Amino acid sequence: MIPILRRVADLRPQVAEWRADRQAVAVVPTMGALHAGHLSLVRAARARCPRVIVTIFVNPAQFNNPEDLEKYPRTENADAELLAPEGVDAVFAPLVDEVYPPGFATTVSVAGISEPLEGMHRPGHFAGVATVVAKLFGMTGASHAFFGEKDWQQLAVIRRMAADLDLPVEVVGCPTLRDSDGLAMSSRNARLSPAARALAPALHRAMQGAARSLRGGVKAGKALEWAVADVLNAGFDSVDYMDLRDAATLGSVEAPDAPARLLAAATLDGVRLIDNIAV
Repeated sequence: MIPILRRVADLRPQVAEWRADRQAVAVVPTMGALHAGHLSLVRAARARCPRVIVTIFVNPAQFNNPEDLEKYPRTENADAELLAPEGVDAVFAPLVDEVYPPGFATTVSVAGISEPLEGMHRPGHFAGVATVVAKLFGMTGASHAFFGEKDWQQLAVIRRMAADLDLPVEVVGCPTLRDSDGLAMSSRNARLSPAARALAPALHRAMQGAARSLRGGVKAGKALEWAVADVLNAGFDSVDYMDLRDAATLGSVEAPDAPARLLAAATLDGVRLIDNIAV
């Protein structure tokens, strides 16, 4: 059985032993409700590092909506069963007071790259993400950290933070895992009704269509306008954004002349879905 540790004081002696033995230590930060996408990160971590820690922590600091925080699935026992065959060395599932003890007063904020897209629609979200990830890096003492590319802006923010603060962690991005119909795997998908789940792949299809148009020379404004219309016509409630951005800086671009990313967020059945693809 994988040990589930709650306190940094219980985790650090084990990590110190691994590091003293010159073993690289990977961390896979999650909020639980694990699925095949998370397991792909664990396998990537295992392929690179002899020791792997999976963290499970539903971070209150990154939720703008208290109702969203309350509804977020918490399935720790099922998560531990999923991880058992994957060669994970430890699960770190701290209590909120362990991460944010009384008197906690520090926030990590990454300017620029965190401000558009999700930053506009979820004020304070990336400060919550950057703060908890910085804490998890320090708590676990990991040398490598693995994140999914589905949250492309989050990955970019974490890379910027790690570089700016000289954190001794290699941040590794892993490809988005999708269901057979193209829907990006996410813990939020479990909240979709069966009817909404059947409609959800329309977001990815519309993005693929926009990418083809962009590569064919259609101006970004028109290609994105068509894609938004396709998503809404498919039955989505709303589209927060559908935007073409520089893959590294997330600056606005009009055409995919350099590595670019198409990023989108839309709401279906009251569930907010995000996705991105290379263009």
